[in-house]
Amino acid sequence: MPLKRPHQHRDASRNLAVNPVFSRQPVHVPRYELPADGMDPDTAYQIVHDELMLDGNARLNLATFVSTWAEPQAQRLMAECAEKNMIDKDEYPQTAEIEARCVHMLADLWHAPDSHAAVGCSTTGSSEAAMLAGLALKRRWQHRRRAEGRSTERPNMVMGINVQICWEKFANYFEVEPRYVPMEGDRFILSPEQAVELCDENTIGVVAVLGSTFDGAYEPVAEISAALDDLQERTGIDVPLHVDGASGAMIAPFLDPELVWDFRLPRVASINTSGHKYGLVMPGVGWALWRDADALPEDLVFHVNYLGGDMPTFALNFSRPGAQVIAQYYNFLRLGFEGYRAVQQTSRDVATRIAAEIAGMGPFTLLTDGSQLPVFAFRTSDDVTNFTVFDVSAALRERGWQVPAYTFPANRTDLAALRVVVRNGFGHDLGDLFLEDLRRVLPRLQAQQRPHRDAADAGGFAHGAESKQAGRPVIPEQTVRD
Repeated sequence: MPLKRPHQHRDASRNLAVNPVFSRQPVHVPRYELPADGMDPDTAYQIVHDELMLDGNARLNLATFVSTWAEPQAQRLMAECAEKNMIDKDEYPQTAEIEARCVHMLADLWHAPDSHAAVGCSTTGSSEAAMLAGLALKRRWQHRRRAEGRSTERPNMVMGINVQICWEKFANYFEVEPRYVPMEGDRFILSPEQAVELCDENTIGVVAVLGSTFDGAYEPVAEISAALDDLQERTGIDVPLHVDGASGAMIAPFLDPELVWDFRLPRVASINTSGHKYGLVMPGVGWALWRDADALPEDLVFHVNYLGGDMPTFALNFSRPGAQVIAQYYNFLRLGFEGYRAVQQTSRDVATRIAAEIAGMGPFTLLTDGSQLPVFAFRTSDDVTNFTVFDVSAALRERGWQVPAYTFPANRTDLAALRVVVRNGFGHDLGDLFLEDLRRVLPRLQAQQRPHRDAADAGGFAHGAESKQAGRPVIPEQTVRD
């Protein structure tokens, strides 16, 4: 069936009426067709500007992991590079050089055996980076199977049910069977034992998440790696490990240096991260790195003769701005290791303090406390029966706070929670204002006779904490037990 255009349920004949400047006549602008004629640039600006006022305030968005603040100097550099196509390495050789520097800096940060031998690239975000990492795993598995004279049909990938939805997309788009380890009891992340149980000779890789989008918890990468080492010793099945470090790969190196999760583990073949999350860049950049050239099959790399130059490229997008890559390099120079450590520590301090305050309010129980990612999740306590986390989310939104409420996936669809993401720019002062607003709405919620909202009212801003059911919210048959 053809995709439904998003405006088809509206009255497409209703034009937009505006009077943006005192002395001008009203202007009628069609909503869904090109205007017959152009207009004054200030008028066009005012029309777009006024409509955008209806968007939420990005700084109050506690759902997104994406950076919502940048220094003026970074924004100036981005404006200076907005027209540069990242892929035109012959036209913009210094932008290409800066991209390579960022790759080597990340390889060093993540303890690649030889940071200059590691290979990687920038992407539009972690979703594209995950697709590239998954493709490399699949192609490596296919090459090995063909060399052994064995079938390359029915590849599978093992991961926890808590992975970001981009991994479900990868499995769907590139015909890989996803094998999800469900949640059980109070275990909300992938465990080594369950991961190994699902592996077989057709497993192209295991995905371990350094910072679950559901609750901010790290998965035990080293323990999963050790379990896969044992699997190989017992059975000969060699399964590589990819670390989805969309958020945690820019937290752990600075705040948890003793945690072994990266290329120090020989089984880790690749790592991805989002530069526009805890890399502190405005939206539009991710990174995919492989420990060495052997981990990235050469037949996935295209050598493009473009504008007179040979450009090796491995990406799903061809044209994209270089601005975000430049901003990433700016942040690396501007902050250095100690600067990143200070920024991330402040975010963690804010998260753990707010979590502790919420735990002390009475009606809420913490699932995590922000001591890994600066992210925490909490639910209503067992004795609360007259309001749900969805009621809390709606009440906070009245003051502009966007806090996602969502149900957990199999086998914990009975559990619903709220999640708070603390990022650079959300400091102790905003944290205090958030806590004041939460305390302010509690008396009204506690006075309710029964819950007013459930998962069907949750909206669509879970930011990675979606169920693996084609985007539909999981609504338990019984009343949600938060």
